[in-house]
Amino acid sequence: MQFLVYILVYPLIWLISILPFRLLYAFSDGLYIIIYKLVGYRKKVVQDNLRLVFPEKPEAEINDITEKFYHHFCDMMLEAIKSLTISEESMRKRFKFANVELLNELGEQNRSIVLMCAHYGSWEWIFILQKYVTHKGYAVYSRLGNKYFDALVKRIRAKWDSTLITTKETIPTLTKSKQEGELTINGFVSDQTPMISRAFHWNEFMGIKVPIHTGAEMLAKRLDMSVVFFRVKRIKRGYYETTFETLALNPNDYPNYEISDMFTEKVEKQIREAPQYYLWTHRRWKHRDKVPAEFL
Repeated sequence: MQFLVYILVYPLIWLISILPFRLLYAFSDGLYIIIYKLVGYRKKVVQDNLRLVFPEKPEAEINDITEKFYHHFCDMMLEAIKSLTISEESMRKRFKFANVELLNELGEQNRSIVLMCAHYGSWEWIFILQKYVTHKGYAVYSRLGNKYFDALVKRIRAKWDSTLITTKETIPTLTKSKQEGELTINGFVSDQTPMISRAFHWNEFMGIKVPIHTGAEMLAKRLDMSVVFFRVKRIKRGYYETTFETLALNPNDYPNYEISDMFTEKVEKQIREAPQYYLWTHRRWKHRDKVPAEFL
């Protein structure tokens, strides 16, 4: 069944991926009408999240952010599909790095890197980074249920010299790399909600106390990797620029969870500047009523 779904859907994905950008975004405009206007995909989740974290905003502004978010959401989905066939030249043109030299300076200091980002802007095209750095690239991801699509995603990433690894594979893979003296740069989308059973640290995010994902920080400390935050800014439709900021050169110099809190503050600032580019469809604040007494 998985293979049948794959062979039926893959041709459509490929056809979308070869569309010129003008047609790709025209398709996105149509998709927006279907997903937002007709289906209302997760619209209640999106607006409940927005009302929760922006209680001061009038309903008209909440609706405006919602509409802009869904436009961007559709663009981002199609840009991810475009990754299948986009050229390196086009990717370099559309996803730029303001200060990639920061990463290469860390490489010259023989430092591997934990690269932390949020579900903000566009994290799909960050993989072109491998064309600018000498570190070997890994990205932690959740394996797809369909093994054929999972293999496809890995193949797309491999085109940009990045390797996807699951959470379970992360420690053994990166430990081995460290033992072999390999410099690595390791991407973590770190604003997701941790499992409540693994919620070791709680703090405010957008004014709401929630469990904070600490896996990237703990890995950085375990393997002595510098921690860098990357901020994505949407310049215009289909064009992005990333700026890197060092959070911790030597992470073991920091108390536990301080780096994770620093990351959370960076993400919150980014969201408040332009909230329409955050992924409001995920239930980031679903555990807000389960705060342990010691964190109240």
